[in-house]
Amino acid sequence: MLRKTTLVAALAATASFGAAAYAQEPVELRFMWYSDGNEGDVMADLLSRFEEENPDIKVVLDNVAYTVIRDQLPVQLEAGQGPDLARVTTLKDLAPHWLDLRDLVEDASYWEENFGNYLDWMRPEGSDIIPGYMTQLTVTGPFVNRTLFEQAGVELPGEDATWDEWAEAVKQVAEDQQIPIPLAMDRSGHRFTGPAISMGAGFIGEDGMPAVIDDGFKAMAERIARWHEDGTMSPEIWGSVSGTTYRGANEEFANAEVVMYYSGSWQIAQFEETIGDAFDWAAVPNPCGPAACTGLPGGAGVVGIKYTEHPEEVARLIDWLASEPVLKEFYERTLFLPGHKGLTEAGLDYQSDNPNVKESLDTFVGAVGNLAPLANRMPSWEWANVVYFAIIGRLGQVVAGELSLEEAYSRIEDDIAQQVEEAQR
Repeated sequence: MLRKTTLVAALAATASFGAAAYAQEPVELRFMWYSDGNEGDVMADLLSRFEEENPDIKVVLDNVAYTVIRDQLPVQLEAGQGPDLARVTTLKDLAPHWLDLRDLVEDASYWEENFGNYLDWMRPEGSDIIPGYMTQLTVTGPFVNRTLFEQAGVELPGEDATWDEWAEAVKQVAEDQQIPIPLAMDRSGHRFTGPAISMGAGFIGEDGMPAVIDDGFKAMAERIARWHEDGTMSPEIWGSVSGTTYRGANEEFANAEVVMYYSGSWQIAQFEETIGDAFDWAAVPNPCGPAACTGLPGGAGVVGIKYTEHPEEVARLIDWLASEPVLKEFYERTLFLPGHKGLTEAGLDYQSDNPNVKESLDTFVGAVGNLAPLANRMPSWEWANVVYFAIIGRLGQVVAGELSLEEAYSRIEDDIAQQVEEAQR
C-alpha cells in the first residue's frame, strides 16, 4: 500500500511539474519581414535583446522577398490568416486587417504625439486605431553616378532643372561613357506618380474619387513612352516583366550600368554596401515640371495582424520596438529617415562614414520639406494603390508595344472604375 501511495504521489508530482513547465513555454510570435538593405540584420539583433528582457516571448523573424509581402500576404489576410505581425508597405488598402493596439500599448498618447502624422496612412478610413509604426519614412527621388558625369565632362543639372534637362544630360553622359542605361525608373505606379504630379497631374477629383487621366498625367506618360523609344530608358527594366510586377534597377545602378536611377531613400543603405567606393554617387533633388519639383512620400510600417492569437504579446513587442531609444538605434543603424516626431526634431547620428551616404540623406531630408501638397495626401488616400497598379500595368504594355498611349489611357480609367466598383459592393 505504501508503495502504491508513493507511486501515485510521484506520478502526480511529475504531472504537476510537466504542467508547470508547459505553462512556462514562451509564446511564439511570427514576424514577417522583408529587407532592402541591412535592416533585417538590425531587427534580428534588436529582437534577440527583446527576448532577453521578455523570456516569455519568442519571436521568429521570417525574412521573405518583398514580392511575398506585396502579393502573398494580402491573400493570407483575406482568408483570416497570416503572421502575428508584419512589415508592410501596402498600409491603407490592408488596414481592415490590422490589430488595434490602442488599449494594449503602455501609453497611447506617446503614439499619438510621435506617430500621429502617419497613423492615418495605415488606418481604415474614419478610424482612430493605433495599428503600428513606420519603420521608415521614404521619399522618392533620383540617384546619379557622379563619377560618370565627371568622366564625361558634363555638369550636373541644378536644383531647378526640369525632367527634360535631366534626360538630355544623362543621355549625353551615357553616350560619352558607353553606358547602356541613361535613365532608369522603378517599374512602379508609385514611382511614376511624383514626376506626374510635378507635370501637373491631379489624380484626386473634387469628390475624393480617382480622376487620373489629365494633361499633367499625359505629359509624364508621353515622356516615359518617348524615352523608351529613343533609348533614354531601357526596355530591360519595364519591359522584362508584365502586369503589375515591380522591377527595380538597383543592381544595374550599383554595377555602373545606369547614369541616373529614379527610386527612393530606402536604397541608401543598400548602395553603401553594394557600391562601396567603386564610384561616387549621390541623391539629387527631384527634377521639375511646370507644377512642382516633387517626389512622393511613403514608407514601410510594422503592424500587428488582428487574427493573431496573442494580441497582448504582439502589442508588447511593437511597443518596445517603437520606444524612442530602440527606434533611434534602428534608424541610425539602417540609415532610414525617421517616422517619429521626437526623433525628427532631435536629429539622428547616422552610423556611416561614407560621404555619399550623408549627402544623400541630407538631400532626402530636404526633399521632405519640398513635397507638393498632393504628394503628401497620396499615402492616406484610399484609392492610391488601385491607381498605382492600373498605371503601371497599362504603361508597361505601352513600353512592351502592346498598347498605344491612347489605348492605355482608356484602359487605365476602365481598370480603376472596375476596382472601385468591386470595392464598393
